[in-house]
Amino acid sequence: MKRGTTFFLKVVILLLGIAVLALCVFLVPEIANYAVELYPDRAYLKSLIYIELYASAIPFYIALYQALQLLSYIDKNKAFSELSVRALKNIKKCAIAISGLYALGMPLFYLVADKDDAPGIIVIGMVVIFASMVIAVFAAVLQKLLKEAIDIKSENDLTV
Repeated sequence: MKRGTTFFLKVVILLLGIAVLALCVFLVPEIANYAVELYPDRAYLKSLIYIELYASAIPFYIALYQALQLLSYIDKNKAFSELSVRALKNIKKCAIAISGLYALGMPLFYLVADKDDAPGIIVIGMVVIFASMVIAVFAAVLQKLLKEAIDIKSENDLTV
């Protein structure tokens, strides 16, 4: 396959990584400070928000790296290999981890939304949870299909 076929996707993944890094650097401290302003008697909320949001960034970046690896396998004509299956499995696990972290952090979203009277904050948290689950299911389906294709290919190679 030509190298340029996946170039656009690689650029999009890199831009997505840069955008999330910018959010982690600039927006997360603002969110944590805002939560402390809403609940001055609960200063521990700042630490919980930092832990929640930065901990979810770790599996996000692992999944981005795995997606870049998957695209490089496609460039090298190794799309139908165990390496691709493993990359999809890792992406699935990362998406489940992100969804789980945000599900555990929903009480934080509720506290801020309740005090600020902004139910949209809860919706944002739920969108992240459901989007991560959709990605996990999609990766699982692709992983299963790819595994079956590899099995069929190896079976056909043995019969010829």
